[in-house]
Amino acid sequence: MGLKQIDHGSEEYKQMVQLRLQILRQPLGLSFTHEELLKEKNEILIAAFDDEEIMGCCMLCPVNQNTIRLRQMAVQNQVQRKGIGASIMSFAENIARDKGYKKMMMHARVAAMGFYEKFGYKPNGHEFSEVDLPHYVMEKDL
Repeated sequence: MGLKQIDHGSEEYKQMVQLRLQILRQPLGLSFTHEELLKEKNEILIAAFDDEEIMGCCMLCPVNQNTIRLRQMAVQNQVQRKGIGASIMSFAENIARDKGYKKMMMHARVAAMGFYEKFGYKPNGHEFSEVDLPHYVMEKDL
């Protein structure tokens, strides 16, 4: 398995969009708008591949000079709990540090909080609803 940054609009990006659609959006009856996907042009796009097949992904979006936000973390269902998500997290944190960010945060689905807590992320604030699911802001100093 290899981890890398990918380019917006590339074939790898199209695979990333399909994975996120399958794992994160379709189960909720949602899709992506053209405008949502266009905004991703300025984000850091990260993916894990086994040969040419995408296994997992996430995006990093600058919040301010010190903080970057992890978004759209997804791993293929059949390979979850096999370390791919952990590898993606480590890779994403290293990229964020290399770019000078001091903190990473995310809007974590309550169901995924245990995963992020393993990497030292802590909830900050109160539960809120996003895409009709309960979430918490989670943060970690890098």
